[in-house]
Amino acid sequence: MTHEFKDIVDAHLLAKGNQIKTALATVVHLDGSSYRKPGVRMLLLENGEMIGAVSGGCVEKDIALLAASVFQDGKAKMMLYDGRYRLGCEGVLYILIEEFDPSIAFFDSFADCLEKRENFTFHSIYHKEEGVYDAIGSSVEFKNDSYFVSKSYSKKSDLKALHFVQGMQPCFKLMIFGAEHDAVQLCKFAALNGWEVTLVSGPLEPKTIKNFPGATTFFSTSPDVLELSKIDSQTAVVLMSHNFANDLKFLIELKEATPAYIGLLGPAQRREKLLSELIEYYPDVSEAFVNQIHGPAGLNIGAETPQEIAISILSEILSVVRDKKPILLKEKQGGIHA
Repeated sequence: MTHEFKDIVDAHLLAKGNQIKTALATVVHLDGSSYRKPGVRMLLLENGEMIGAVSGGCVEKDIALLAASVFQDGKAKMMLYDGRYRLGCEGVLYILIEEFDPSIAFFDSFADCLEKRENFTFHSIYHKEEGVYDAIGSSVEFKNDSYFVSKSYSKKSDLKALHFVQGMQPCFKLMIFGAEHDAVQLCKFAALNGWEVTLVSGPLEPKTIKNFPGATTFFSTSPDVLELSKIDSQTAVVLMSHNFANDLKFLIELKEATPAYIGLLGPAQRREKLLSELIEYYPDVSEAFVNQIHGPAGLNIGAETPQEIAISILSEILSVVRDKKPILLKEKQGGIHA
């Protein structure tokens, strides 16, 4: 959800530059089932624009109508949306709507947090009844500082209020080692998913970041000088250079890293040869590192085109990161979004 909040912050800054007020809507509680879960947010602009969504489209117009008073007086309010009596979701959403106008210091801290790939925490004080309240609102806590999202909100005492806490992780990142046409498609689809995408190619690669729609960064360098310290549990890696020697070099450089996923493009025989040579060069490579390598990368969905292969790979990454065994949803017991 961090990338969604990043989009909200970017949209707010653009609106503020045009002297347009903004309000933040946050689902702080849910009774029953819903397409989206507590912690999802959207930004509402005074000119009627909306960034993001808190449902499949059922409730956003109602939120926009209620946000009008927030733009007028700056006071936060609670909204309840009961989907049991309407088409769409079958749960009750409790939505906090508040002015979004953090201090300048907030934006510096947020940018620093994103750059350092640190966790941060959302705190929202709310009620489970509709209405306007003086002591409800949200704050964001970074490593060293905490900021209110609204200048009109302060943590007043309200014994009847409830507290929603949401830990936020760094934006999910995909590192693609390779610059061929299939890497372009994987980059494009990953960016559409809200992921940060880093491309790594050899030093003689003529392509630039302009050739990869949605890419965040692009490195054209030899493997041994690549900075890999920011690979973390919110990072997936796919080796797809179409050059065995280059993929082996990249794999060797990654041997101490701990990403959430490592994928190898190509058939199983290629994977076995890569792992065999890796172990020959570095017999002490950890078993945990070898076990997190997925090759051939992707789920068996009958993918043939580069676009379909990209979907297959992204699907496997999600299943690994979310610790879910891929099955048909019609065969799943319980809620489909659980």
